[in-house]
Amino acid sequence: MPEHVGVSREELKQSAAVTVAVLLALGLVAAWSVLIPGVDAWENIVAAVIGSLRLTGPVAAAFAAWVALRKRRALGDRCLTAWRALKAPLAIVLVVLGSFAATVLVLAVKTVLTEQSGRLSLPGLGVGMAGLALYSVIGWVAGWLAPRAVTPPLAGLCCYGLFSWLADGRGWADRLAPGTGEPYDLFQGLSGAAFLNQTIWLLGITAALLLGWTALVTKQALVLACALLAVLAAGTGVARLLAEPKPAAAQEIAYSCQDWPITVCLHPGMRSGLTELGATFTKIASRLAGTPAAFTRVEQRPLEENLKPSTGLAPIHVRDLSAGFADQASYEYVESLAARCPGTPADGYREIVMAWLRGEPLPGGPLPDHQYAAAWFSGLSEHQRREWLGMFYSDFQACKLSSTHFGGGPAQAPAPAPPSGGGSSPVYPVYPGPSGNPSPTWGPQMSPNGWQ
Repeated sequence: MPEHVGVSREELKQSAAVTVAVLLALGLVAAWSVLIPGVDAWENIVAAVIGSLRLTGPVAAAFAAWVALRKRRALGDRCLTAWRALKAPLAIVLVVLGSFAATVLVLAVKTVLTEQSGRLSLPGLGVGMAGLALYSVIGWVAGWLAPRAVTPPLAGLCCYGLFSWLADGRGWADRLAPGTGEPYDLFQGLSGAAFLNQTIWLLGITAALLLGWTALVTKQALVLACALLAVLAAGTGVARLLAEPKPAAAQEIAYSCQDWPITVCLHPGMRSGLTELGATFTKIASRLAGTPAAFTRVEQRPLEENLKPSTGLAPIHVRDLSAGFADQASYEYVESLAARCPGTPADGYREIVMAWLRGEPLPGGPLPDHQYAAAWFSGLSEHQRREWLGMFYSDFQACKLSSTHFGGGPAQAPAPAPPSGGGSSPVYPVYPGPSGNPSPTWGPQMSPNGWQ
């Protein structure tokens, strides 16, 4: 059987096939874990395949190190030409890039079966390919310089630790690792210019490492000069990366909307969540009807933007469409209606109102007055609660709710009886004046038609 630098051709073919299969399976699993659940957008696919490099990259480095140490042991001290030295590492790069292309192809086949928003970013795919090439070359150089049995696993672990540390950084260093920067916000979009600069840096440092190693083993000055040129290219990529400011504002998008029973608008990649969000926020809209917080439109906003409810509009955050996403979005929106009142009895009264708005059982609270307030509030009809909130909304927002807003406390008045079939309603014990300070005396009676 013909030999190829100490490794049979058949062994090389089998190893390459196994590596491609492992990288494909691992890439699909890793990409699936990075995908934003429920999002139909090409940007989501690109971010996922780049994110898969955290796992596939170290495996590629370990494979390259294994082949390199085998070749180094077989060659011994024999001299190599530049082309003969480069053939094996370039073949390994082609093998791992083939697995990356297969991963992209599988995910692309899935996405073309459904309508996708956005567009496929070719510079983003370039970052993924350049990143895998860098992992492979690092592994090759490590396996050649340290031809030991422990080198392949160590090369993989070190690559994983290094690039994970870079990607998780909060400064300029995170731009050096092949990645998109997580968490990825659909509204921010993927910058093609940033991907192009990142590709220049990754290809430059990959070429510099590979040509520098080639110059070391061949002792050729021309190869060393080419390596220095590659260093300049890498430096150019880094300079362009650091000079480019991060996007300051979200991109304008054309929302996908559902117009009944209320208008709900989401990023087009999340349009499959319209029905569930519409059902959830219709209930909240019915409870807020007639209050200063009443709304008829729900609109998704970028994750970094603070939620500021305005007249007729309910801004929300939707990170993904995983199970419970609508409840999470509604909880965050309801919480934005009024600030917490930590360390004061008003916080317990606020939680009663919040629980009603969210459709949850009313909490008893830590104090007897809170428990009485929950029982008193539960005795009101939905219509009466809406009118109550309309009257006391400013107190609700300003942490001024007290026992006098909920029947005056257990020592002052009994809980109101539920409305009878004849339309009678409970008597509210207070009526806060213009100053917002509740009066301790009993106030007017509220009927389904309003205050009398």
